[in-house]
Amino acid sequence: MAAFTAFTMDSNKALNIAHVLTEALPYIRRYQDKCVVIKYGGNAMTDEALKSSFARDVVLMKLVGIHPIVVHGGGPQIGQYLSKMGKESAFVDGMRVTDSETMDVVEMVLGGLINKEIVSLIHKHGGKAIGLSGKDGPLIHAKKLYQSSKSKDGNVPEIVDLGYVGEVTGINTKVLDYLAFGDFIPVIAPIGLGDEGSSYNINADVVAGKVAEAMRAEKLVLLTNTAGLLAKSGELLTGLDDTRVRELIDDGTIVDGMLPKINAALAAVAAGVGRAHIIDGRVQHSVLLELFTDSGIGTLIEHR
Repeated sequence: MAAFTAFTMDSNKALNIAHVLTEALPYIRRYQDKCVVIKYGGNAMTDEALKSSFARDVVLMKLVGIHPIVVHGGGPQIGQYLSKMGKESAFVDGMRVTDSETMDVVEMVLGGLINKEIVSLIHKHGGKAIGLSGKDGPLIHAKKLYQSSKSKDGNVPEIVDLGYVGEVTGINTKVLDYLAFGDFIPVIAPIGLGDEGSSYNINADVVAGKVAEAMRAEKLVLLTNTAGLLAKSGELLTGLDDTRVRELIDDGTIVDGMLPKINAALAAVAAGVGRAHIIDGRVQHSVLLELFTDSGIGTLIEHR
């Protein structure tokens, strides 16, 4: 009787695995030979189990014929290093104010420590990754960003000088075509190169969106530390278009660090990216759950 019970349990487990694989099959076919851009950040970059599951996810995607491109953030890690130096971080609408000293730290943390750690994790799980700063190639062409922010009285917009914060003016797709459609998984640090040779700190969500646009990606996936975009009541919002997003910005639902995510997603789908998703990076294998299940997770943004 014990042997029969064990056999039944094993059979149920096998059936569950078969169901998962069967559900995933049409999505694997749909995304085969397509580009998926993933912005990797938040808790998924600091929790050891989440880091490992993310690396395995992108390796699996590559093995089944999908072409992942990873753009990573690193805001909390930059903040930690600045704090050790006795330097306080300042933000405007989710963008870090970056003077020359801060820019040196940004390049060290993003282009060095974090980038190489992600590459090593992907290698550990059987993939082949190439780490890039936007200055390599050069991959990311940039110029200085002047951020518009509401004045204290809420009426007249003010132009805020954020220092060495940039906006993307171009993406060198030759570099990414060679790597992503070959055997490699590109891992990109969001640092841009200006025409005058200056380095620029660029929001990783923005870079991911621009890479997705340039590569005509099938999907843009932005990992965050929430279940997605939440209403003021805490309800998960999904199936959003430009009109609905503008309403949510105007009523104060979308603020701070969610603003660049939403704007990047909107711009990407308007430029031809199939769909954009903001998903919970605190969930193990969240990228695979979004790509390969009928229900998906997080907030879907599409162009209508």
